[in-house]
Amino acid sequence: MDTITQYKAVIKRCQTLFQQKTQDYGTSWRILRLPSLTDQIFIKAKRIRSIQEKGTQKIEEGIADEFVGIINYCIISLIQIDLQQDSRMEIPAEETMKRYEEAVSMTLALQMNKNHDYDEAWRSMRVSSMTDIILMKLLRVKQIEDNAGSTLVSEGVAANYQDMLNYAVFCLILIGETTHKSLKNE
Repeated sequence: MDTITQYKAVIKRCQTLFQQKTQDYGTSWRILRLPSLTDQIFIKAKRIRSIQEKGTQKIEEGIADEFVGIINYCIISLIQIDLQQDSRMEIPAEETMKRYEEAVSMTLALQMNKNHDYDEAWRSMRVSSMTDIILMKLLRVKQIEDNAGSTLVSEGVAANYQDMLNYAVFCLILIGETTHKSLKNE
């Protein structure tokens, strides 16, 4: 299967959950400021790393579920950036899903360009390394947020959210491939 097909399958899974939660909760996430969203992503990435290091977990939700959460919170963050001047707390579901798809489309385009230049290097990476990169990018975003959004030479928070989203998708692709291989070998 090619990367774009795998990418879209992962996003479809995330989008379905996002849509269901939007039906349950509306756009209650509109109350969150970007630093709060960054912290939500940080909590999920830290839990993934903790499970990777300990090799066990006490809460049923697995690593894959946390990567889904990272993807959806990154997309929410990208939507929030676009809606900074919009004070509405409740966004109609149809508009919300359109914005979700737009954020995914822009991020997929970035991923395709980087995949071309880096020749799919992520396929040879470890999920644990990509988790560390997500955590590093979160620390960068926190620093940018603490500096009131200003950077001298670095990309801004939106680009970092896109990179984290893409790494989380890659992790889910690799986890899926590993699961598929182990099932074939049984």
